[in-house]
Amino acid sequence: MMEMINLPLILVILTLAGIVIWLFDVLVLRHKRQQSVEALKEKYPDWQLANTTDARFYQQEAAVAMQRHAIVRETRAFLPVLLLVLVIRSFVVEPFQIPSSSMEPTLDIGDFILVNKFTYGLRLPVTNTRVVAVGEPQRGDVMVFFPPNDSRYFIKRVIGLPGDYIEYRDKVLYINGERQSQSAVQNSTMDFQRRDLMLEKLGQVEHYIYRQPRKAAGNFALTVKQGHYFMMGDNRDNSSDSRVWGLVPEQNIVGKAFAIWMHWKDWGSLPGFDRVGRIQ
Repeated sequence: MMEMINLPLILVILTLAGIVIWLFDVLVLRHKRQQSVEALKEKYPDWQLANTTDARFYQQEAAVAMQRHAIVRETRAFLPVLLLVLVIRSFVVEPFQIPSSSMEPTLDIGDFILVNKFTYGLRLPVTNTRVVAVGEPQRGDVMVFFPPNDSRYFIKRVIGLPGDYIEYRDKVLYINGERQSQSAVQNSTMDFQRRDLMLEKLGQVEHYIYRQPRKAAGNFALTVKQGHYFMMGDNRDNSSDSRVWGLVPEQNIVGKAFAIWMHWKDWGSLPGFDRVGRIQ
């Protein structure tokens, strides 16, 4: 689960406000400034004659008249930056931080990740409506999305595609009747939760998962509806995912997580870059 304030909405509001202020300046305030300058020309008829009193006063007062309001000046300075950030976050790449352990060992608490917003198509900010289809989620992808009836960001692995028949027996996945291989991995570090580190293969994607022998398997079987995806965390026995809240509809997709760019667990620690790299 990834909790955060609604930055896309804030960016859209700030950008729209900036555009309104910019348009008001161009369409209304600029005309008023020009009128003020024309009035100064009548007030100082010799304004064009160099080294005259009229010219000196005209230049001083015209400079003041042509000055933009402070709000307008700041808006003109920051609007291009807001537009650039909005475009990048909405259509190219967006950063997130991992706040939970549900994707361990692939992602740790405190990992800062990058999400490709283009992989699964161009979507409008805030509404998340897809306007240009580019690609579809593939089995094994690590995906950011909104769960059904929830406005928070989640990140899990794509397990089931539309139409797939998914079975989970004794903590092993079967997709369309085919067993997804798992093999035990010798864990080089002490795991205080006594979890088994496994290497799982979903199609062509190999990745690590945790299994907790002391917890029940929670066997189930289902068929993924069209336009939906079945999601699971890599920390299989400690993840709130499609086993809890159901399938993820296509319109809830945010993007594909593809890289870790920093790790910073909390304010009591220093940022680290030892985990930087692509997400498998």
